[in-house]
Amino acid sequence: MDGYLVPANTKKSTLIMGFLRPVDLIIFGTGIGITVILLLILSNFDSTWLLLVASLPAVVTGLLVVPIPNYHNVLVAIQSVLRFYQERRSYVWRGWCIYNEYKDDK
Repeated sequence: MDGYLVPANTKKSTLIMGFLRPVDLIIFGTGIGITVILLLILSNFDSTWLLLVASLPAVVTGLLVVPIPNYHNVLVAIQSVLRFYQERRSYVWRGWCIYNEYKDDK
């Protein structure tokens, strides 16, 4: 075999706590911060529905940064899907022949 084998976890050492990118940490930290502020503001109310609504930013951002198989996390999976549908794709059918029909004009 010509070349080097790269272990599957080589990028894991560059991540924060082994699974968070700096962007993921900022997103999750923002969600936690908004939740804490909302809980402080709504702590005088006795409604459990308000407290559940106040905790939604932390839950949503937590679900975005949770790791899933074949992708880094849910946020990366959503970005891949959006990139797939937004980018221009061009598929050229060349048929079953072995020769390229498109020749350079030189």
